[in-house]
Amino acid sequence: MERSRIVVVGGGFAGVTCARRLERRLTAEEAEITLVTPYSYQVYLPLLPHISSGVLTTQSVAVSLRRVLRRTDIIPGGVVGVDTQAKVCVVRKITDEMVNVPYDRLVLAPGSITRTFDIPGLDEHARGMKTLAEAAYIRDHVIAQLDLASATTDEEERRSRLQFVVVGGGYAGTETAAHLQRLTTAACRERYPRLDPSLVRWHIVDIAPRLMPELGERLGHRALDLMRARGVEVSLEVSVDEVTADRVRLTDGRVLPCRTLIWTAGVAASPLVGTLGAETIKGRLVVTPELAVPNLDGVFSLGDAAAVPDLVQGQGAICPPTAQHAQRQGRTAADNVVASLRGRALEPYRHRDLGLVVDLGGADAVSKPLGIELTGLPAQAVARGYHLIALRTGVAKFRVGANWLLNAVAGDDFVRTGFLASTPARLQDFEYTDSYMSREKVREHTKTLVTRA
Repeated sequence: MERSRIVVVGGGFAGVTCARRLERRLTAEEAEITLVTPYSYQVYLPLLPHISSGVLTTQSVAVSLRRVLRRTDIIPGGVVGVDTQAKVCVVRKITDEMVNVPYDRLVLAPGSITRTFDIPGLDEHARGMKTLAEAAYIRDHVIAQLDLASATTDEEERRSRLQFVVVGGGYAGTETAAHLQRLTTAACRERYPRLDPSLVRWHIVDIAPRLMPELGERLGHRALDLMRARGVEVSLEVSVDEVTADRVRLTDGRVLPCRTLIWTAGVAASPLVGTLGAETIKGRLVVTPELAVPNLDGVFSLGDAAAVPDLVQGQGAICPPTAQHAQRQGRTAADNVVASLRGRALEPYRHRDLGLVVDLGGADAVSKPLGIELTGLPAQAVARGYHLIALRTGVAKFRVGANWLLNAVAGDDFVRTGFLASTPARLQDFEYTDSYMSREKVREHTKTLVTRA
C-alpha cells in the first residue's frame, strides 16, 4: 500500500499540534508527514511582551521543532500558493528556490498577519508585535529612544522620543504596553540620571469602548484602573488618523509627539487564504465543524486562517483566533485526517473556553480561569502557571521559569544589541505579506517546476 502524503502548512500552535498528533496516530508506513514553515521553531506567542521587555530571552519562547517532532519532514520556507486541482503546494524555500510539494491530505494552518488599515504613514512607521523578530526589535528600539533622549539637548526631540503609543487595547497591546512601561520606568530611575521618569509616557489607543472586553466588565475596569495607576494613558473610542516619523495624530484631533508606534490592532488571516478561491468569512476560510474545507478534496483548515464554527456558543458564532482554540483544533484536525484516510466518520470540533489570563508585569495581573475572577498575585500565579503548563518541552519550561526567577532577583537589563538596526522594520518586512501568488501563477508553476521527491 502506497504511503499517503500529508502536508501541514504553518509552524504555529495549530500546525505543530496537528503534526505531532499525526505522528502518534499514524505509522511511518501509513503516511509521510511534511511541515512547511519558515523557521525551525514554534514561538509561544503569549509571551512576546516578556521578550520585548527583556524579562525573557528569545530562546526561551522559541521551542525547537526538532525536539517536538520526531519524524516529520520540515521544509524551511512558506507555501505561496496551492493548486487544489493538481493537489500540489508551491513552496518558496528560505533560499527563494521554488518547489512543488504534492499532497493527498493538506492541513492549512498558515496563521495570521497583523491587520492594518489605510492610514497615512502607518505602513512606513508602525511596528508590529506578531513575530519573535518584531518583539526583539521593539526592545532594541525602545532602549535606543532612551539612549537618544538622554543624549539630546533638544527638549522637543526628547519629548517625542519618550512618548510611546500602542494601538490596540486587546491582550497583546495591553500586555506589551504594561511590560514596556515597567521597563522604561525602571530604566529612567536606575540607569538614566538625566531623564525624568515622569517624562516617559505610554499611551494605549483603541477604537473599542472598553479595554480587553473579553475579560468582562468588572475585570476589564480593574485592568484599566491598574494601567492608569501606573501612569499609562488609555484613550478609548479613538483611533489613529495619521502617522509620521515624529508624531501621531488621533481621530479626536490630538497630536502626540512620538517616534514609536506599536500596532497591535487585531489580526487578519494569512494572505494564502485569498489565493485559494474558496469561500471566506471576514477573510478566514469557511470550514465545516469537522475542519474540512467544502469543495476542496482532502483539504482541512484551522487556527487563525479558518472560520471554525463555535458549536458551544452556537448562533453562527466562529471560534476566536486564540492559541487555546488553535491547539485543540490541531488535535481534532489530526484525528479527522486519520479518519479520512481510514474511511471513518469525522468528528466535529467542540471546545468550552477554559478562561483568560493577562500578565501585566510584576505583581499585576488579571485572570479568569474557569470563570473565576482574580487580580493581583493570585492572578499572576495563575497566568504564569498556565504559560508554563502550555509550553511544549521541559527545556522551554525550565528556561522560562529560570528567566522569571532571574528577573525577579536581579532586576531588568537595559542592553541594546543593535539587532536588525539597519532593517526598515515595516510590518511587511517581518511578516512577508507580499510573497503570495495568484491562482493563475500557481497553476503555471505547478506545470513547470520540478516536483519534490
